[in-house]
Amino acid sequence: MSAIPKTVREFSAGGVVLRQLRGEWHIAIIEPNTINADSVTRRVRQRPNGTVFALPKGAVDHGENPEQSARREVLEETGVLAERISRLGEIKYIYVRSWGGRERVAKTVVFYLFRYSSGRLGQIQPNMHDEVRRAFWMPLHEAPRRLTYKGERDIARLAQRFLKENPELR
Repeated sequence: MSAIPKTVREFSAGGVVLRQLRGEWHIAIIEPNTINADSVTRRVRQRPNGTVFALPKGAVDHGENPEQSARREVLEETGVLAERISRLGEIKYIYVRSWGGRERVAKTVVFYLFRYSSGRLGQIQPNMHDEVRRAFWMPLHEAPRRLTYKGERDIARLAQRFLKENPELR
């Protein structure tokens, strides 16, 4: 009889960074440099070379609250500074680590909506190139279709809804 894999919990935070370019809302997207165990999903297999399009996110470090972590991850993974607009929502999922003891991970990621304030997208620290291949602006209306992970596509839809309900942000 095989042992049941241990389930661990992870908590991360991420950001949806919006910017108006030529009168249209765009969202900051990252293409991770390494593809984790999710690379076997149908959406990833359909992409050239297994390309993943994702939102910037990462672990909440000791001494940080989730909003601080989201702002830090946005800067580290995209190179831009952004101002918080609102908490958007959270996603939950389970995956099996492809490294170490192959533990089951129950993960929660809280996402915040940010508005671009400064910096150049893609100008990241050299050590971050291990994690992020590139960052780019994608028209927001394309994100719910083009983001790789379902939960992140849902978060992009929440951003669209937020903008529709808050036209004063224009």
